[in-house]
Amino acid sequence: MSDTPTRHSRRRRPAFLVTVAATAALVGTLLSWPGAHRADAAPAAFAHPGVTVSKGQLDFARTQVLAGAQPWKGAYDQMMASKYASLTRTPTPRATVECGSYSNPNYGCTDEREDAIAAYTDALAWYVTRDERYARKSIELMDAWSAVIKSHTNSNAPLQTGWAGSSWPRAAEIIKYTYTGTWANSGRFAGMLRDVYLPMVINGSNSNGNWELSMMEAAVGISVFLEDRTSYDKAMAKFRTRTAAYVYLASDGAVPKTVPSQNLDTTAKIVNYWQGQSTFVTGLTQETCRDLTHTGYGISAISHIAETSRIQGQDLYGTDVGERLRQALGFQSKYQLGTAVPSWLCGGSLNLGLGPVTEVGYNALHNRLGIAMTNTQTLTQQNRPAGSNNLFVAWETLTHGDNPA
Repeated sequence: MSDTPTRHSRRRRPAFLVTVAATAALVGTLLSWPGAHRADAAPAAFAHPGVTVSKGQLDFARTQVLAGAQPWKGAYDQMMASKYASLTRTPTPRATVECGSYSNPNYGCTDEREDAIAAYTDALAWYVTRDERYARKSIELMDAWSAVIKSHTNSNAPLQTGWAGSSWPRAAEIIKYTYTGTWANSGRFAGMLRDVYLPMVINGSNSNGNWELSMMEAAVGISVFLEDRTSYDKAMAKFRTRTAAYVYLASDGAVPKTVPSQNLDTTAKIVNYWQGQSTFVTGLTQETCRDLTHTGYGISAISHIAETSRIQGQDLYGTDVGERLRQALGFQSKYQLGTAVPSWLCGGSLNLGLGPVTEVGYNALHNRLGIAMTNTQTLTQQNRPAGSNNLFVAWETLTHGDNPA
């Protein structure tokens, strides 16, 4: 899938529709909440399982499924009926995964991503059912790839590595820390993450923002599994910088924040990078005027990293990260639900398709923190059970839907 920026030639008049004072006041309130401290440093001791989903969340989901409660039972049934839960799945590893623009060529790209999602799916199935066949299938998939893969190549290699590298540690965390059977090759799998995946993602990307956000999601998850504090700190710092440059708040000023390495040092450069959009309003993202699908990738990665950080004992939801996530979810959800697109926004036309990406952020911000999120709530409940985007998002109604843990 390519991330070549879309450029719009339409002229747009500048306008600021959300007051700086209102957003700044709300951010100030968020920053004053208990636990709302900076989260750039790795924890003294990593929590496991601790990538996107915690043991408490897994226990809650399992209890609800076994009780037949909704929406969790429906979400579980959806997962178990998917191809990813098949016990007859045969892994298809490659030494070199080659992914070009728009996955052309596609030599192992889909196979790798879907085997990683399947490993995570099987890990979840194991946790709910305690059927060891699912744990062994998850291990089979992880072992197959760790025995073979050596590199990712071609133009989409960083993004591909980020997507697959986000799913692998989720699976590995559940298996390593909850399965009582043997995983003899867990060390080799750790070596794969350390030597093949982490070097490709840890230094980030100057492409569209969803690339770097997905890459940092992989880097953070891998760092948790490896208990690599240095990489965790580096990835988290890059994540904080990119999130601030990806979602606009009126309190940012006349133009969005930027990533220094991109040298977006003029308004014209910033407008060009923001897909030709020159009117900046709270909740707009760098890719909104490209399409909501890629925007959803970025929003999802932000929520996943924030959730992992929370599990690791450092709350990002009470910082500007949480506020940007809240506003991005609300803004995109509103238009995904069918609100008419004004002429100043992307020339009056949006490419929809946000995807199953709202559960994690909605649960954290609305259910845990009590923030009203009317549009996000409507879209989240309308889309339940949230399935998989077949890239790096999977089964989040099951794991995070109205989950208090």
